[in-house]
Amino acid sequence: MAEAPTPQVFCVVTTDPGRVVAGGAPVFVAQDEEEQARIAMWLSRITNATVHDLHNGVFVLVVNLPGAGG
Repeated sequence: MAEAPTPQVFCVVTTDPGRVVAGGAPVFVAQDEEEQARIAMWLSRITNATVHDLHNGVFVLVVNLPGAGG
């Protein structure tokens, strides 16, 4: 039986780069909330990711990677 998919943060979209610690995912910095929503929407459509609003000026985009299987 295959394992469940593993959620993986694909990227971060923010209006406040001070809220994001550089590390495991690319960070896109938007000028305002309208641009942030537009960037997140297009990235989610292109990559089939799910957008999660953390309600602090940060969106994370998550993709589900296939499980290790077995």
